[in-house]
Order: sequence, then C-alpha cells, then structure tokens
Amino acid sequence: MAGVRGYSDPNVQINPDGRTVWQQNINLNVTSNLDVQIDVTGQSDWQLNGSSAKGADYLLPFYLNWEGGNSTESTQCMVAGDNGWQDNQAALNGGLNNQWATNNTGWSWGFFKRSDIPVQYAIADGWIVGDMYQESVIASTAPNRVFWMSGSINAPGSPQRPDQGGNPYIDNVFIPGCDEGGFNCYPLMWKTCPEHYEEAGVSWSIFQDIDNFDDNALSYFGQYQTAANDSNLHLKGVAGEPLNEFYARAANGTLPSVSIIVGPMELSEHAPMAPKDGGWLQKKILEAVTQGPGWPNSVLIFSYDESGGWGDHVTPYHSPPGTPGEWIDDPHKLYGNVYVGPGFRVPFYIVSPWTRTKTGAVFTENADHNSQMLFIEEWLAAKGKSVVTDQMVLWRRQHMSNLVNAFDFDHPDYSVPEIPDATAPVVDARGAYYHGSFECIAKFADARPTIPLQNQIDHKDMSTLSEHGFKLMRGALTEGRYIVFELDGWALSNTGSPRVGATRQVSEHDDIAQRWVVHQVSEGSDSFKVSSAKDGRYLGGGFGVLCDHDQSAAQDYIITFSAGQGYSLQLKDGPFLSINRWGRVVRSDAPIYFQAFSVTYNN
Repeated sequence: MAGVRGYSDPNVQINPDGRTVWQQNINLNVTSNLDVQIDVTGQSDWQLNGSSAKGADYLLPFYLNWEGGNSTESTQCMVAGDNGWQDNQAALNGGLNNQWATNNTGWSWGFFKRSDIPVQYAIADGWIVGDMYQESVIASTAPNRVFWMSGSINAPGSPQRPDQGGNPYIDNVFIPGCDEGGFNCYPLMWKTCPEHYEEAGVSWSIFQDIDNFDDNALSYFGQYQTAANDSNLHLKGVAGEPLNEFYARAANGTLPSVSIIVGPMELSEHAPMAPKDGGWLQKKILEAVTQGPGWPNSVLIFSYDESGGWGDHVTPYHSPPGTPGEWIDDPHKLYGNVYVGPGFRVPFYIVSPWTRTKTGAVFTENADHNSQMLFIEEWLAAKGKSVVTDQMVLWRRQHMSNLVNAFDFDHPDYSVPEIPDATAPVVDARGAYYHGSFECIAKFADARPTIPLQNQIDHKDMSTLSEHGFKLMRGALTEGRYIVFELDGWALSNTGSPRVGATRQVSEHDDIAQRWVVHQVSEGSDSFKVSSAKDGRYLGGGFGVLCDHDQSAAQDYIITFSAGQGYSLQLKDGPFLSINRWGRVVRSDAPIYFQAFSVTYNN
C-alpha cells in the first residue's frame, strides 16, 4: 500500500552479514543466533538442505499470484506458515529477523495485492491505517486476545499473582492445569477490562456467532466460566449476542457503548479461511455502522490478533531487557531470555468521522492491542467515568499509544467512500454455515503457489513492489517512510545548495527533492537526524544547512506532533524550522506546524 511502512522502507534493517531483512536466509550456513530445525513442506523447488536452492542464496518478498492461472482462487485458502510462539521466535532469530523462510516457510514471505483483498485496502485507504501497530505477544491467537481483553498474559513481573494463571500464557491452551514447567496455567483469574466497564455502569457486549473459533477471550477466565447464567458476565461476556443482533441494533441506534465483535471461524481470515470472506464481513459491519443513526458519534476499530504465519520486515519495537512483565526465560527452553512482545505488525485501521480523509491517512505511533483499551479509558474519562485497569503491564501503559492522535476531533468528515463489492461467502444447502474455504481446500490439492527463487527482482528494487502515492501522517513520528513536510503550499526541499530551501508543493507529492528520511537517535525517542532522499545529505552544520552524508555531522531535531495542527521541527535546544511566505526557510521562536505526508514513489 502507498504511504505506509512497507516495501519502500528507507530505514530497513541491515544485518551484520550485510544483507537487508528483505533478503531472508534459505541457507542455514548463513549466520544464525539460534539452533533451529528445518520443517519444510511443499514443492520440489523449495528444499532447504543446508545449501542454496538452485543457485539462489536468499528469498525476497514475492507476489503470491505471480504465476497467474487459478492461483488467485487457490491462494485464498492457502496456509503460509505458523503463528505460534516457537516458530515466530525462531523467525525473529534473536533480533536479526531473517529466518522466516527457514524457520517458518518460504510462503511466509509472500504477499497479496489490492486486487486480491480489495475491501481491506479500500477501508484502510478511506480512513486511517496504523502501520506501526503490533501484536501484543509473539505468539498465537489466545495469548493476544487475552492481552486485548485484560492488558497482560501474566508473565513474571506482571501486576498479577503467579497463582492467577498464565505465568506466562503464551500458547493456545484451554485445558485446566499447567503445562510441564508451570506455564500456560488455565483458567486465568485476573480482572478483565469489561468488568471495569460493568462496574462503571458502561454498557457493553460481545457479539459473536455460534462458531466463534474459541476466540472469545473472556471465556478463558474463571470468573466468566463460573458466572451464574443470569449474570451480566455470562449474558454479555460468554453468551453474548449474535452478529445479526449487532446489525439490527446498529440500524436502530441501540448499540451499547462498547461493542466487541468476534468473527465466526469461516470469516476470520485465519488461514485457510479466505481473506475475501473476511472482507465481506468487514464491509457488512462497516455498512451497519456507517448507515446507522449512531455513525456521527462512532469509532469502529478493525484489528487482527496475530501474524497468521505471515512475515514482517520490521523487527518489533520492545522493552529493554529485564523489564518486569515483558522478558522471560523461554518456557520451551529453546530461545533463552526473550521478550514476550510486542510482536510483529498486524493490520489495523480505524473508521470514524474523525479519521476520515479524502486522500487517506497513516497513523505512525507504536501501538498494540493494549492501545484499544487505553483509548477507551481516555474516551470514558472524558465522559467522567473511570475504567482504568490496574492489570495492564506498566511498560505497555507507558509506551503503547492510546490512539488519540489518530483522530482530528476539530474536523469531522461524515462522508463514506465507496467500498468495492464483496462476494457473499458460500453457504451450505441450508444456508446455515459458511463453507467456501472448505470447498477451496477440496478443489486444490496444494493451494500454495510456486516460490519464485529463480524469478526474483533485484534486492535493490524493493520499492517497485509498492503502490505509488501518499498518505497524510498523524501521530508521534517513527521511522520507515519518506516524508514531505508542507507549510502553506511550500515544501521543505533540498534545492541543491548548501542550505535547505523550499519549493512549491503540488498535489502528487512526488518530487524527490521534497522527500526526507528520519533516523531516530534512540529507540522510542522524539529526536531524529534528517537526511535528504535526493542525495543523502543531512540537516546539520548550522540552522537549515545541509552537510555531507556523515551522520556524525548531522544535527538532532526534535519532531513533535500536535493533533489537529501537525509536526514541528525544532533544532535541539534551539529554534523551530519555518517557511516564510516567499518560500525561504527561516527560524521561529515558537512552534510552527507542518503537514507531513508519507510518500511512496520508485524514483
């Protein structure tokens, strides 16, 4: 997608072997931080026997339907890789993040295009997409949904007691007791966020169908399992309401304050369930909200619980070693002392009148599933209700976004863009169950495409995989994008002279002279060094002066986002950058706010 941290990432990680993260190892002789096992299934042209495969020595990302034919149909029900703790920690490889092919599968490094998942693209384009939103745990569904509903998996050092379950809860385990070694203890016994809503008199409900894929995390907690059938914990949290009731209540304006939707298995997009069927569900939910009377006051958040076996080139943003509730000695005794999360990035977009933009927007702050709870806390605090949980891991509360900066509350836009048609999922003869994916599985003996080891692009041409375009930026700045800073029709520019200048901006935002790359001074910092995409020179050597390509001569700029205003660029302990009405870059003693655009072009 254009305008997000993707295949045009200018800050892509380069590992000690000189390869970028794009170049995934397919040879275990390449430096590895872990002892790993190869588990390869599939075609004869993908054999990892400790040596190169047919002359290729790395795997680059590839379009899953590159061969054409019936692959656009078959890949809808393919399984790329595994989403569990062990395989994803192995892929992460101690932070090198280069073992997706050898420790998950080569298909983990494939991707879909807009034509394959048009609904998801259109929703993300129509409102705001978060490109630094991470799963909460480097693990599978259940642990991530526990974080989503409670703020913890009870890793040692968390707010919970060890005897309250988990300690830690890192796998999909639903059997009473603990795994050997005293982890994955079930059921869980600490307080969930919906219990705070209940106590504060805030209306809420789970909405789910009969086959909820065991994805209702509230049912993992003992207090819900033992709740009386006529109690609100049972009625709202375990039984919940059917999805048809959500559509009806959205239409008549009677939805509760907080609605939690758990999609049915067949529409979950969890491989081998078809992404196109998930798109149909997303559009149906979106239409129910945007066509209902509550739309002017609504926020609809779409999120995915975990990585689903798909790879991510961004090594997760995480806490320092030893942070309580965040680092553990791997209970499986494979990886040593590791962080539990946040993990790899997962899709995330927010639909509301305050996140709608005609050109699309990208939210750049570090966020995870806790962020949704933090947003609800902020929203209800503004209404005079306290639902702050004391069960959330402290580092998450301090370092994960509360999402507020994704919204422009001063400029709502109630319009709704056209979303592509979504083909209704195939149902059985009675119309009772969706089963399109199962028909797909039965039709194709192997739904996976050939891995194009001999048909790869040059690794220096990764940006050719990206769509062209741009998105308006919101949120605290993070790396991973080319940025245009615009003020009153002028764009901060590298005009070729020793001083930074300004040129007139045009709507396409495609002038390379106006494109900048930020380099975070330290992880999580708001201080950056800024270089030009045109020639690599840095801002430094004096106010508004371009220096050579050496970062040591670059000056630090504090880049601050203010909701509804934009981004200020302040020389550390000095003045702010500004552009006067004649297009000259000047100093300002007061903050001057630029609009910023994340842009994606091949040049």
